[in-house]
Amino acid sequence: MNDITQNIGTLYHPKSALVFYQTKGTNTDTYVEYFDMDSSGTPINAHPLTVREANVLAKALRIAKEEKEPCLKSDGIMGNHILHIDPINGKAVWFTKAMQRELYFTEGLGIPKGKAHVPAMLWIAGRNSLSVFALASNRRPNLTTKLYNAPFFNVYEDSRVCMGTVDVRIKKTASLEEFTTAWENYFFNSYFSHLMQGYNPVKSNCVSLWEQLITTGGAFPTEVLKNSNQTLKNILP
Repeated sequence: MNDITQNIGTLYHPKSALVFYQTKGTNTDTYVEYFDMDSSGTPINAHPLTVREANVLAKALRIAKEEKEPCLKSDGIMGNHILHIDPINGKAVWFTKAMQRELYFTEGLGIPKGKAHVPAMLWIAGRNSLSVFALASNRRPNLTTKLYNAPFFNVYEDSRVCMGTVDVRIKKTASLEEFTTAWENYFFNSYFSHLMQGYNPVKSNCVSLWEQLITTGGAFPTEVLKNSNQTLKNILP
């Protein structure tokens, strides 16, 4: 005999049933009766549909609808900073220009929190994961653009971001703008704490670099960036 259990999909068991009754005539009236199901699938315990049962049904229908709807729909005209989107799997690639951001550091690093200039960045995000690279200029990246290691703590050498205890909550139906803004805020509003697996992402001392940038307010020195040996073409999903 052949084992065909691996070919059997999820088995659903009947739990309840609704019967809709409607009067005839011009002004129709509708009545809904709710049935529980016994172990053999026979309707039992008929009673009028309650408000609680109706709310449970509405919630189930709403969740089912959201699961089928692709996310990352733009609220308007898609911005020039968007490089790639995969709405079915909820992934996006975009870039940001060099800017000044408020940064937070744990006490152990000895770096005061404050505003500092960060380099142009490339972001790659899914619903539950984030990777970041640095860019040498503010120009919109193309497929051959060199990517550099992001010069931050909490980022692995392969560009993955360790979010630590950050509670990432992004709606499955989030718009493209909500999605990218949320990830940028999660990244910069969390506390930078340590180098990942001892890897130093810059050519200089990472602690001294951010101490200087916080203190002086100077532009980010792109000459300290390390080449990741990757291009945009290599990392596109």
